[in-house]
Amino acid sequence: MKSLTSFLKNNIRDYAMLIALVVIMILFQIMTKGILFKPVNITNLVLQNSYIIAMALGMLLIIISGWIDLSVGSIVAVIGAVASVLIVKMDVNWMLTVGICLILGAVVGAWQGYWVAYVKIPAFIVTLAGMLIFRGLTFVILQGESIGPFPTGFQKISTGFITDFFNVPGIHLTTIIIGAILSLALVFLDYRTRLNERKYGFEVLPIFIFVLKNVIVSAAIMGLCYILASYRGLPNVLVLLFVLITFYSFVSSQTVIGRRIYALGGNEKAARLSGVNTPRLLFYTFVNMGVLSALAGLIVTARLNSATPNAGDGMELDVIAACFIGGASASGGIGKVIGAVVGAFIIGVMNNGMSIIGLGIDWQNVVKGLVLLVAVLFDVYQKNKS
Repeated sequence: MKSLTSFLKNNIRDYAMLIALVVIMILFQIMTKGILFKPVNITNLVLQNSYIIAMALGMLLIIISGWIDLSVGSIVAVIGAVASVLIVKMDVNWMLTVGICLILGAVVGAWQGYWVAYVKIPAFIVTLAGMLIFRGLTFVILQGESIGPFPTGFQKISTGFITDFFNVPGIHLTTIIIGAILSLALVFLDYRTRLNERKYGFEVLPIFIFVLKNVIVSAAIMGLCYILASYRGLPNVLVLLFVLITFYSFVSSQTVIGRRIYALGGNEKAARLSGVNTPRLLFYTFVNMGVLSALAGLIVTARLNSATPNAGDGMELDVIAACFIGGASASGGIGKVIGAVVGAFIIGVMNNGMSIIGLGIDWQNVVKGLVLLVAVLFDVYQKNKS
């Protein structure tokens, strides 16, 4: 019992929002009379929030480093505009266009990162200017009109599904098998981590908690895969998100550059005196954010099957809120990838659930604002308590 109490106390930041997500989902499942968990709605929930999750991964690194980026919604719009002109009006191959847009996203991120990292202009000012600049460029490129449609291959980036190799009627068996393999892999990796921690004398979870945690995670994965398999299977974009989440989880927790980003946000002066090239590191975080914003722009454009001047409007608020709700600290140095993903799903479930029950956009913003305030209040409380 003592170990359980210690575990919950040390990991309250990680698990509080996960519990909140479960509670919110159950609440909206009841309020929507079972619509929330229907396979078609869960699939739409994943598709609708894929770009938020992608950008939250980059935003998390910027917030951990102690800064913020207000321009991501406008970058989504301008990248979509460029993609539409290249594919629809100039007949450029869509795969080549994807590469061009990702490079353009890196250039945009480098432009903003230069002013923040080397000229020392506050990121709030630089990215606020970027929000205005790129939104204006979107209207210039599109001339105030929507451009589309796009080739089927490009649309499948956001609306396609993986192929079922078994063709079993009524169920996408490939999705079930992938879920089982993923569950086993996560259990194996967690078990190996536990062995390494015991080997080097670190405190490990009680065996009961360890087993319970893996059972719950595996059940959640298999439940999600079963729901998706009951419709059309795993969306292509969910596979892409899994790769991104795995990559950024590894980078943030297992690499030197990840540890340096945390050090930068925790104490920039100390990090610099320890030999970290803090301007270059901060510069790279903005380049990374630009690339992920460009990717999100391509996903949004593919999903809508057109580029519109108002694409991405207000999206930066959901992305920033996802990071803070997921446990990132407003003062920098604290935050986890899984937390940002959970925060993004909390935002997505609230948006989806409130829309289903017919709550107006005005009250939706009120609710999301209150949730964000409570999340930051929780962070401040934990910091003062420690």
